[in-house]
Amino acid sequence: MAEAHLTPRRPADAVWPRLRRTAFRWTLRAIVVGYLFLLVAWPLSLVAREALDGGVGRIQELFDDPDVVHALRLTVVVALWAVALNTVFGVGISILLVRYRFPGKRLLSALLDLPLSVSPVVVGLALVLVYGGRSGWIGPTLEDAGIKVIFATPGMVLATAFVALPLVIREVVPVLEEVGVEQEQAAQSLGASALQRFRRITLPSIKWAVVYGVVLSLARSLGEFGAVKVVSGNVLGETRTATLVVEEKYLNFDKGGAYATAFLLALISVACIVVVSLIRPKEGSR
Repeated sequence: MAEAHLTPRRPADAVWPRLRRTAFRWTLRAIVVGYLFLLVAWPLSLVAREALDGGVGRIQELFDDPDVVHALRLTVVVALWAVALNTVFGVGISILLVRYRFPGKRLLSALLDLPLSVSPVVVGLALVLVYGGRSGWIGPTLEDAGIKVIFATPGMVLATAFVALPLVIREVVPVLEEVGVEQEQAAQSLGASALQRFRRITLPSIKWAVVYGVVLSLARSLGEFGAVKVVSGNVLGETRTATLVVEEKYLNFDKGGAYATAFLLALISVACIVVVSLIRPKEGSR
Protein backbone atom coordinates (compact mmCIF):
# COMPACT_ATOMS: atom_id res chain seq x y z
CA MET A 1 0.00 0.00 0.00
CA ALA A 2 2.89 2.37 0.74
CA GLU A 3 4.20 1.94 -2.78
CA ALA A 4 0.86 2.96 -4.24
CA HIS A 5 1.17 6.41 -2.74
CA LEU A 6 4.62 7.08 -4.26
CA THR A 7 4.61 9.80 -6.90
CA PRO A 8 6.59 8.86 -10.00
CA ARG A 9 9.39 11.27 -10.89
CA ARG A 10 8.62 13.35 -13.94
CA PRO A 11 11.19 13.27 -16.77
CA ALA A 12 11.65 17.04 -16.53
CA ASP A 13 12.91 16.67 -12.95
CA ALA A 14 15.84 14.59 -14.24
CA VAL A 15 16.50 16.61 -17.40
CA TRP A 16 16.91 20.05 -15.85
CA PRO A 17 19.84 19.17 -13.56
CA ARG A 18 21.69 17.68 -16.52
CA LEU A 19 20.97 20.77 -18.62
CA ARG A 20 22.23 23.03 -15.86
CA ARG A 21 25.43 21.00 -15.49
CA THR A 22 25.98 21.02 -19.25
CA ALA A 23 25.40 24.77 -19.44
CA PHE A 24 27.82 25.32 -16.57
CA ARG A 25 30.54 23.23 -18.26
CA TRP A 26 30.17 25.03 -21.58
CA THR A 27 30.14 28.42 -19.86
CA LEU A 28 33.32 27.52 -17.98
CA ARG A 29 34.99 26.35 -21.16
CA ALA A 30 33.99 29.54 -22.97
CA ILE A 31 35.48 31.65 -20.17
CA VAL A 32 38.78 29.72 -20.27
CA VAL A 33 39.01 29.87 -24.07
CA GLY A 34 38.14 33.56 -24.06
CA TYR A 35 40.76 34.25 -21.41
CA LEU A 36 43.47 32.44 -23.38
CA PHE A 37 42.37 34.16 -26.57
CA LEU A 38 42.59 37.63 -25.07
CA LEU A 39 45.83 36.95 -23.18
CA VAL A 40 47.81 34.83 -25.65
CA ALA A 41 46.30 34.11 -29.05
CA TRP A 42 45.08 37.59 -29.99
CA PRO A 43 48.26 39.51 -29.00
CA LEU A 44 50.49 36.98 -30.77
CA SER A 45 48.32 37.08 -33.87
CA LEU A 46 48.61 40.88 -33.93
CA VAL A 47 52.40 40.62 -33.71
CA ALA A 48 52.37 38.17 -36.62
CA ARG A 49 50.08 40.46 -38.62
CA GLU A 50 52.31 43.49 -38.06
CA ALA A 51 55.44 41.48 -38.87
CA LEU A 52 53.99 40.14 -42.12
CA ASP A 53 52.26 43.36 -43.13
CA GLY A 54 53.17 43.79 -46.77
CA GLY A 55 54.74 40.37 -47.11
CA VAL A 56 57.98 38.89 -45.84
CA GLY A 57 60.01 41.95 -46.76
CA ARG A 58 60.50 43.04 -43.15
CA ILE A 59 61.82 39.63 -42.17
CA GLN A 60 64.16 39.63 -45.16
CA GLU A 61 65.47 43.02 -44.06
CA LEU A 62 66.47 41.50 -40.71
CA PHE A 63 68.72 38.98 -42.41
CA ASP A 64 70.26 41.73 -44.54
CA ASP A 65 71.38 43.58 -41.39
CA PRO A 66 74.68 42.10 -40.10
CA ASP A 67 74.05 43.38 -36.56
CA VAL A 68 70.67 41.64 -36.41
CA VAL A 69 72.14 38.45 -37.86
CA HIS A 70 74.86 38.52 -35.21
CA ALA A 71 72.22 39.05 -32.51
CA LEU A 72 70.15 36.12 -33.77
CA ARG A 73 73.23 33.90 -33.94
CA LEU A 74 74.31 34.92 -30.44
CA THR A 75 70.81 34.25 -29.13
CA VAL A 76 70.90 30.72 -30.50
CA VAL A 77 74.39 30.07 -29.12
CA VAL A 78 73.48 31.33 -25.64
CA ALA A 79 70.21 29.40 -25.64
CA LEU A 80 71.85 26.13 -26.72
CA TRP A 81 74.58 26.39 -24.08
CA ALA A 82 71.99 27.21 -21.41
CA VAL A 83 69.81 24.28 -22.47
CA ALA A 84 72.81 21.93 -22.43
CA LEU A 85 73.69 23.00 -18.88
CA ASN A 86 70.09 22.73 -17.72
CA THR A 87 69.70 19.29 -19.27
CA VAL A 88 72.78 17.82 -17.59
CA PHE A 89 72.28 19.43 -14.20
CA GLY A 90 68.49 19.22 -14.39
CA VAL A 91 68.50 15.45 -14.84
CA GLY A 92 71.19 15.06 -12.18
CA ILE A 93 69.33 17.19 -9.64
CA SER A 94 66.07 15.35 -10.42
CA ILE A 95 67.68 11.98 -9.70
CA LEU A 96 69.22 13.40 -6.53
CA LEU A 97 65.85 14.67 -5.28
CA VAL A 98 63.91 11.50 -6.07
CA ARG A 99 66.38 8.69 -5.45
CA TYR A 100 68.28 9.92 -2.37
CA ARG A 101 67.56 11.23 1.09
CA PHE A 102 69.82 13.85 2.61
CA PRO A 103 69.62 16.80 5.03
CA GLY A 104 68.28 19.94 3.36
CA LYS A 105 66.42 18.08 0.63
CA ARG A 106 63.24 20.14 1.06
CA LEU A 107 65.25 23.35 1.10
CA LEU A 108 66.96 22.39 -2.15
CA SER A 109 63.60 21.60 -3.74
CA ALA A 110 62.26 24.98 -2.67
CA LEU A 111 65.33 26.82 -3.95
CA LEU A 112 64.83 25.29 -7.38
CA ASP A 113 61.65 27.33 -7.77
CA LEU A 114 63.49 30.54 -6.95
CA PRO A 115 64.21 31.42 -10.60
CA LEU A 116 60.45 31.37 -11.27
CA SER A 117 59.66 33.78 -8.45
CA VAL A 118 62.61 36.20 -8.58
CA SER A 119 62.76 38.93 -11.20
CA PRO A 120 65.33 38.22 -13.93
CA VAL A 121 66.76 41.69 -13.33
CA VAL A 122 67.59 40.64 -9.77
CA VAL A 123 69.27 37.53 -11.16
CA GLY A 124 71.42 39.68 -13.44
CA LEU A 125 72.44 42.01 -10.64
CA ALA A 126 73.31 39.04 -8.41
CA LEU A 127 75.57 37.62 -11.12
CA VAL A 128 77.25 41.00 -11.53
CA LEU A 129 77.96 41.07 -7.79
CA VAL A 130 79.59 37.65 -7.95
CA TYR A 131 81.38 37.68 -11.31
CA GLY A 132 81.57 41.37 -12.23
CA GLY A 133 84.96 42.83 -13.09
CA ARG A 134 87.02 44.30 -10.27
CA SER A 135 84.02 44.76 -7.99
CA GLY A 136 82.74 41.18 -7.99
CA TRP A 137 83.53 38.56 -5.40
CA ILE A 138 85.40 36.25 -7.76
CA GLY A 139 85.49 38.54 -10.79
CA PRO A 140 89.07 39.75 -10.21
CA THR A 141 90.33 36.18 -9.89
CA LEU A 142 88.63 35.17 -13.11
CA GLU A 143 89.91 38.23 -14.98
CA ASP A 144 93.46 37.56 -13.80
CA ALA A 145 93.07 34.09 -15.30
CA GLY A 146 91.88 35.62 -18.57
CA ILE A 147 88.22 34.66 -18.11
CA LYS A 148 85.65 37.37 -18.65
CA VAL A 149 82.14 36.53 -17.48
CA ILE A 150 80.14 39.74 -17.16
CA PHE A 151 79.60 41.70 -20.40
CA ALA A 152 80.54 38.54 -22.29
CA THR A 153 78.92 35.35 -23.53
CA PRO A 154 79.63 33.25 -20.37
CA GLY A 155 77.67 35.66 -18.20
CA MET A 156 74.76 35.61 -20.63
CA VAL A 157 74.77 31.81 -20.61
CA LEU A 158 74.77 31.72 -16.80
CA ALA A 159 71.92 34.22 -16.56
CA THR A 160 69.83 32.35 -19.14
CA ALA A 161 70.52 28.96 -17.55
CA PHE A 162 69.51 30.30 -14.14
CA VAL A 163 66.09 31.55 -15.20
CA ALA A 164 65.28 28.35 -17.16
CA LEU A 165 66.70 25.79 -14.70
CA PRO A 166 63.41 24.62 -13.08
CA LEU A 167 61.74 23.76 -16.38
CA VAL A 168 63.68 20.53 -16.95
CA ILE A 169 63.58 19.49 -13.29
CA ARG A 170 59.84 19.99 -12.87
CA GLU A 171 59.20 17.81 -15.91
CA VAL A 172 61.54 14.97 -14.92
CA VAL A 173 60.85 14.69 -11.16
CA PRO A 174 57.18 13.54 -11.44
CA VAL A 175 58.11 10.89 -14.00
CA LEU A 176 60.92 9.54 -11.84
CA GLU A 177 58.56 9.35 -8.86
CA GLU A 178 56.00 7.48 -10.97
CA VAL A 179 58.52 4.99 -12.37
CA GLY A 180 59.87 3.99 -8.96
CA VAL A 181 63.09 2.17 -8.18
CA GLU A 182 62.11 -1.50 -8.55
CA GLN A 183 63.64 -1.99 -12.01
CA GLU A 184 66.85 -0.22 -11.04
CA GLN A 185 67.17 -2.31 -7.88
CA ALA A 186 66.63 -5.49 -9.90
CA ALA A 187 69.33 -4.45 -12.38
CA GLN A 188 71.68 -3.60 -9.52
CA SER A 189 71.14 -7.04 -7.99
CA LEU A 190 72.13 -8.55 -11.34
CA GLY A 191 75.40 -6.63 -11.31
CA ALA A 192 74.58 -3.65 -13.54
CA SER A 193 76.69 -0.57 -12.88
CA ALA A 194 75.21 2.85 -12.15
CA LEU A 195 75.94 4.02 -15.69
CA GLN A 196 74.32 0.91 -17.18
CA ARG A 197 71.23 1.36 -15.00
CA PHE A 198 70.92 4.98 -16.04
CA ARG A 199 71.44 4.30 -19.75
CA ARG A 200 69.18 1.24 -20.05
CA ILE A 201 66.46 1.88 -17.46
CA THR A 202 66.31 5.42 -16.12
CA LEU A 203 66.94 7.37 -19.31
CA PRO A 204 64.37 5.50 -21.48
CA SER A 205 61.72 5.99 -18.80
CA ILE A 206 62.26 9.76 -18.55
CA LYS A 207 63.07 10.34 -22.22
CA TRP A 208 59.96 12.31 -23.11
CA ALA A 209 60.00 14.28 -19.89
CA VAL A 210 63.57 15.35 -20.69
CA VAL A 211 62.64 16.22 -24.27
CA TYR A 212 59.68 18.34 -23.22
CA GLY A 213 61.70 20.01 -20.48
CA VAL A 214 64.45 20.79 -22.98
CA VAL A 215 61.96 22.34 -25.39
CA LEU A 216 60.43 24.50 -22.66
CA SER A 217 63.91 25.50 -21.52
CA LEU A 218 64.86 26.39 -25.09
CA ALA A 219 61.76 28.51 -25.57
CA ARG A 220 62.39 30.29 -22.29
CA SER A 221 66.06 30.82 -23.11
CA LEU A 222 65.36 32.32 -26.53
CA GLY A 223 63.05 34.91 -24.99
CA GLU A 224 65.11 35.91 -21.94
CA PHE A 225 65.49 39.67 -21.64
CA GLY A 226 65.96 41.14 -18.15
CA ALA A 227 68.86 39.08 -16.82
CA VAL A 228 70.65 39.08 -20.17
CA LYS A 229 70.36 42.84 -20.50
CA VAL A 230 72.03 43.38 -17.11
CA VAL A 231 74.96 41.00 -17.63
CA SER A 232 75.54 41.63 -21.34
CA GLY A 233 75.98 45.39 -21.45
CA ASN A 234 73.94 45.41 -24.69
CA VAL A 235 76.96 46.14 -26.90
CA LEU A 236 76.02 46.38 -30.57
CA GLY A 237 77.58 43.60 -32.62
CA GLU A 238 79.05 41.89 -29.55
CA THR A 239 76.63 41.13 -26.72
CA ARG A 240 73.27 42.23 -28.11
CA THR A 241 70.75 39.39 -28.38
CA ALA A 242 67.52 39.22 -30.36
CA THR A 243 65.33 40.32 -27.45
CA LEU A 244 67.54 43.37 -26.98
CA VAL A 245 67.19 44.06 -30.70
CA VAL A 246 63.42 44.12 -30.24
CA GLU A 247 63.75 46.73 -27.49
CA GLU A 248 66.27 48.80 -29.43
CA LYS A 249 64.14 48.88 -32.59
CA TYR A 250 60.95 49.63 -30.69
CA LEU A 251 62.54 52.53 -28.79
CA ASN A 252 63.95 53.89 -32.06
CA PHE A 253 60.44 53.86 -33.59
CA ASP A 254 61.31 51.00 -35.95
CA LYS A 255 58.18 49.10 -34.99
CA GLY A 256 58.22 47.01 -38.14
CA GLY A 257 61.67 45.64 -37.34
CA ALA A 258 60.71 45.10 -33.70
CA TYR A 259 57.60 43.14 -34.67
CA ALA A 260 59.51 41.10 -37.24
CA THR A 261 62.22 40.13 -34.72
CA ALA A 262 59.64 39.30 -32.06
CA PHE A 263 57.70 37.22 -34.59
CA LEU A 264 60.82 35.18 -35.41
CA LEU A 265 61.46 34.43 -31.73
CA ALA A 266 57.82 33.50 -31.11
CA LEU A 267 57.70 31.37 -34.25
CA ILE A 268 60.73 29.30 -33.21
CA SER A 269 59.41 28.73 -29.70
CA VAL A 270 55.90 27.81 -30.83
CA ALA A 271 57.24 25.53 -33.56
CA CYS A 272 59.39 23.61 -31.06
CA ILE A 273 56.47 23.08 -28.69
CA VAL A 274 54.11 22.03 -31.49
CA VAL A 275 56.58 19.53 -32.94
CA VAL A 276 57.22 17.90 -29.56
CA SER A 277 53.49 17.77 -28.82
CA LEU A 278 52.89 16.00 -32.11
CA ILE A 279 55.62 13.39 -31.75
CA ARG A 280 55.20 12.82 -28.02
CA PRO A 281 53.29 9.57 -27.38
CA LYS A 282 49.90 9.81 -25.74
CA GLU A 283 49.45 8.83 -22.11
CA GLY A 284 47.61 5.64 -22.96
CA SER A 285 50.23 4.42 -25.43
CA ARG A 286 53.28 4.73 -23.16
